[in-house]
Amino acid sequence: MFARYLDQAAEGFFGFMLGRQAASIIADAYAEPGHSLSYEHVVFAERDGVIVGMSLAYTDEQHREFSDEPLERAAGRAARRMKMVRVLLAPLWRILETVPEGDFYLQAIAVDPELRGAGIGTLLLEDAIERGTRNGSARLTLDVAARNDGARRLYARRGFAESSEWPSPRIVPTVFVRMTRTL
Repeated sequence: MFARYLDQAAEGFFGFMLGRQAASIIADAYAEPGHSLSYEHVVFAERDGVIVGMSLAYTDEQHREFSDEPLERAAGRAARRMKMVRVLLAPLWRILETVPEGDFYLQAIAVDPELRGAGIGTLLLEDAIERGTRNGSARLTLDVAARNDGARRLYARRGFAESSEWPSPRIVPTVFVRMTRTL
């Protein structure tokens, strides 16, 4: 379930980066602690005993301590593909991997498509805000696809402001928008 939601939140990026075995690779990595895709940082939303969404978030301090080894180990031969994608998309990767000091970073949030608008995303977002506050973080930060208007509206209603865009819209169309909220 985590792999499906993660790839959904990333608009298919993990499938692209890891290939056909992406779901099993992510599932294997999920079971190991100490990295950004670990079970330690995931919250699932349930409705009537069925998982309907998830969020993945962590502190800047946790992020600095993360290792890519669990994902690379789980990827096996696909690790080469993963590394190539990271090299090709290095500028994008640098932006997405930047978690400002004192921030709680919401890496992913996803809800079953047929349940969007039912308040599940808001509950997951409120949980991330609460976890960030509990961890003593100053802000909650996230990156959202520029074309994901529904998510951007949800974040704005919950007090988030757009703080930057990547790349600069003067050069090419914006791909990601970073949004922040003071905690």
